[in-house]
Amino acid sequence: MIVYDKQYDVIVVGAGHAGCEAALAAARMGCSTLLLSINLDAVALMSCNPAIGGQAKGHIVREIDALGGEMAKNIDATGIQFRVLNTRKGPAVRASRAQADKQLYRLRMKSVLERQDNLDLKQAEVTALHLEHGAVAGVDTRAQVRFLGRTVVLTTGTFMRGLIHIGLINYPGGRAGDLPSIGLSDQLRSIGFSVGRLKTGTPARLDGRTIDFSRLEPQYGDDPPKPFSFSTDRIGRPQVPCYIAYTNEKSHEIIRSGLDRSPLYAGIIEGVGPRYCPSIEDKVMRFPDKERHQTFLEPEGADTVEYYPSGLSTSLPIDVQWAFYRSIAGLERVEIMRPAYAIEYDYVDPVQLHATLETKLVANLYHAGQINGTSGYEEAAGQGLMAGINAALRVKGEEGVVLGRNEAYIGVMIDDLITLGTREPYRMFTSRAEYRLLLREDNADLRLRDVGYRLGLVTGREYGAFTAKKEMIADEMERLRSRKMLLSETDRGFLEEFDLGGIQNALTFEQLLKRPDFTYAQLARLDATCAGVPEDVREQVEIQVKYKGYIDRQDEQVRRMARMESARIPTGFDYQAMTGLTAEVREKLDRFRPDTLGQASRIPGVTPAAIAVLSIALKVREEG
Repeated sequence: MIVYDKQYDVIVVGAGHAGCEAALAAARMGCSTLLLSINLDAVALMSCNPAIGGQAKGHIVREIDALGGEMAKNIDATGIQFRVLNTRKGPAVRASRAQADKQLYRLRMKSVLERQDNLDLKQAEVTALHLEHGAVAGVDTRAQVRFLGRTVVLTTGTFMRGLIHIGLINYPGGRAGDLPSIGLSDQLRSIGFSVGRLKTGTPARLDGRTIDFSRLEPQYGDDPPKPFSFSTDRIGRPQVPCYIAYTNEKSHEIIRSGLDRSPLYAGIIEGVGPRYCPSIEDKVMRFPDKERHQTFLEPEGADTVEYYPSGLSTSLPIDVQWAFYRSIAGLERVEIMRPAYAIEYDYVDPVQLHATLETKLVANLYHAGQINGTSGYEEAAGQGLMAGINAALRVKGEEGVVLGRNEAYIGVMIDDLITLGTREPYRMFTSRAEYRLLLREDNADLRLRDVGYRLGLVTGREYGAFTAKKEMIADEMERLRSRKMLLSETDRGFLEEFDLGGIQNALTFEQLLKRPDFTYAQLARLDATCAGVPEDVREQVEIQVKYKGYIDRQDEQVRRMARMESARIPTGFDYQAMTGLTAEVREKLDRFRPDTLGQASRIPGVTPAAIAVLSIALKVREEG
């Protein structure tokens, strides 16, 4: 074994979306960082859909940006269609989504990594961890080179013992075109980690020259497009449409006829697939009465003819794929450029992690992304950012950062993983957050910008713009409380339009804005100053005024839970010695090893009565 002649503070294994954020965070915090990838030409590669964001995922991207991460800036620079989803619904569920130019996204992120101070990139396959005295001290590679590091972040994606399935044919691969990682998961299992098997899949890539777009429904983005990053002023790249198509009964019959050669239905695939993103054969079998399924044909870039048919992932044989895709109206002559496939891979049960994403079994080792059982670029990037931050803080000898469930979707996700674990690919939804009115996309900077600045990830220029925005919001809120609509000075037609003709007393602008039918646009008709307020400030003020009662109620819920969330459980706490707990509860607490009383309360099967007993025991221990 050759020992490399440089020791690193942080070694990041894997250069997917989690690895990129972890490496950048650690390096930007001043740590000497090494990023290792099996293939440096596949840095930040979008293995599945060429898009960022979506329901709840867009929230995570904006949180990453508020903390000083890179994903939002990268999609803003390389996006080719931007849309805000759920605009007719409340602000808590509005979410941004953007199509990316797949190759530009990868190339820009690689360029950012290459230009980052304190960061080295090297191509190597990591086959084992190097351990010393129960802690990780580096990694070993296939080429028999040992890299020493004070902390290690594993972001292995779908590569650990990856196995690709197309029909009844299967072969090793981390994804199509890349080698798998062999050896690492076996070592993790031998150390004592609980290692499981998951499955995901991706659709075929279609040749746009062989698609009849005149028979499809175009879907355009927003005009003007709204950026993800709080630091992006405008989107300058030309925007392109997606196209909507539908399967039909003929499509479904072709799929059913090929199920005898489906690895999913033949029992060849062992891993559990994503319930919220099923393959097309799963959709057809689970919903037999549904006459058609929708797909969005998404361009993979401005300079390629490849299209991604969203929602049509499959592992059926290639001849069935040809027939199935060509049964769709507009795709009768379509050519498949890359076949669809399923992939199985190893993951490590995330209940074996602390809230900092450090493993409980091996000190200084952090896990982030699909190794923790999650799905999606955004979920991976959010974990990667937090793992990189906490690895850097460990090197500096400082306390780790843990985001609460009331502070960020990233906090909800990590808490879900470490307290509940997962037996299927975990995907974020707004419904997972009990405080989702507090965790809106629009206020991610107000929630997290201070944290990112304190860590050194947010620049002085960005923080200056943020503090100016905060001051403008406060000033405008105060102005609306004091400024009044005087009946004697208001046009009678305006009063009648908004059913205000019968009011007796003057109303403040804040009282007007609380009305469901009243917006800043209407206020601007009364007061020219409103028209000059920046859009992002107007948005914040209007939401805070209209939803104040609901926001205050959730704030009160957070305050009630704060005591449990801050009550720490000592490492190695002896649950078996507690006579007030049932054997089942003791077993669960021993398995999950929660860090706080709040985490313990969310473990399935741990009752409120058990939490009360545990709370008393912790208090007695503290006083003793």
